Amino acid sequence: MMSLTSAPGSRPLRQAVTPAGRQTESPVVELNVGGEFYTTTLGTLRKLPGSKLAEMFSSSTKACLDAEGRFFIDRCGTYFGPILEYLRSGQLPTQHILEVYREAQFYEIKPLIKLLEDMPQIFGEQVARKQFLLQVPGYGENLELMVRLARAEAVAARCSSVLVCLVQNEKDDANCADALRSLEADKRSVVKFGPWKAALDIRDLLDCMNMDIEAQGYQVRYSHNSPLPAKVSDYFYTFSFSWW
Repeated sequence: MMSLTSAPGSRPLRQAVTPAGRQTESPVVELNVGGEFYTTTLGTLRKLPGSKLAEMFSSSTKACLDAEGRFFIDRCGTYFGPILEYLRSGQLPTQHILEVYREAQFYEIKPLIKLLEDMPQIFGEQVARKQFLLQVPGYGENLELMVRLARAEAVAARCSSVLVCLVQNEKDDANCADALRSLEADKRSVVKFGPWKAALDIRDLLDCMNMDIEAQGYQVRYSHNSPLPAKVSDYFYTFSFSWW
């Protein structure tokens, strides 16, 4: 194991001379974070014991050095600066909040994570919307199924569509049972969401589905033009994928 002391041919730690003339290890260190260069102190990096960042620079950790002898961290360096500023002075970022939040999670800077989660940009996406979607059983798996079905129908076609059934409670589930059986008999694929226990707004759920599919890079839109009888059409929506 290589400790955080200087190795032959490297210069991660500077040397200071005491009044008695004895050399000691300086706490100043140079970092290469994904190609971005920073100079700071071990005290700053170790400020929060128990964090992954502090662990990276503990005395027993094997050091990863670049060709110039700087400590190397294989992460995006652009958003390490705000992490460093928080450790130095407690300053919170004002830009790229979501990106800094992800880096804070990686380095396990728990106080910063909590402060960022209280900011509107993170609270809305990571807290409020996440809790909303946790009320829908199998939400993520159903989205993956929708994408697979859309891709399967996209061969030599500009667009493909996926029929979705949203049943909010057991009564809605029973009302749709015959229609779902009929669609299955016709070999028409349907992705069913629900039932769920919370009182979720259907339009909000549809918007979340649209947002999360678009976040994967797909062009998609939904409409309420079900080919089914009027008594059950309110439960069915079509998601249309555009491929070119």
